[in-house]
This record gives sequence, structure tokens and C-alpha cells, in this order.
Amino acid sequence: MDKNNLNHGIIILLEFYPTWLALTREKRRELAKDLYLIIEKYSENVKVKFFDADAFGDGTYTDFIFCETSDLKMYHFMWEEIRDTHAYSNGYFKIKKVIMGLQNAYQKFEEESLEMDPEHR
Repeated sequence: MDKNNLNHGIIILLEFYPTWLALTREKRRELAKDLYLIIEKYSENVKVKFFDADAFGDGTYTDFIFCETSDLKMYHFMWEEIRDTHAYSNGYFKIKKVIMGLQNAYQKFEEESLEMDPEHR
């Protein structure tokens, strides 16, 4: 990722429905292959980590994904392709909420807009 660009951290809260869990594990793996292929396609620009949260969340989500990127266009393109997959478009899961932030954005602001020395923090 380009160190001159701001790094975006994005948490995507997901809800997998009982229809997903009703599938055999083999069928779920088969459907997930499409998702993993898309994620691999964008892996140079978007880092993706999966987390299971059923036992830890507040009941409003079952899983979450953490994405890291400095290229929001590639992040968006990845999600456009994910939305076209069988697993997403047939209602096995949905995005519940997206939380986004910029890594050390205040430091970039101080350096670029206020011309403050980054060595004196």
C-alpha cells in the first residue's frame, strides 16, 4: 500500500442468516469460494481479515470483516463483485453496518496543512 496515501481501516458488520447455517458445511464452502476468489483478486490493494462474532457480539451481527486499504476505489470494486455473488445476492448474509476511519489522519493534517515537523510529536 502506498505510504503517501492515508490508510483506511474499515470494519464491516455482517449478519449471516439461518438459511446459511441450514446449508451443509460443504455447500457453504462451495459458495464461499466465489467470495475468496474475489478477495484474492483485490489482495494487492485491500487486506481482508474475517472474524466470527456470534458468541461475542450483541446479537445485531454474527461476523465482521476488517479491511485495510489506501485505495478506496479498489475496495469499492471488490464489494461490487461480492454483491454479485450467489451467497450475497441470494440473501444468505447482509451488511449491517460499516465503520470507517483513517489511520493517523491527524498527523497527516499537521504535516501537510499546518506544516508541522513530524519528528516532534
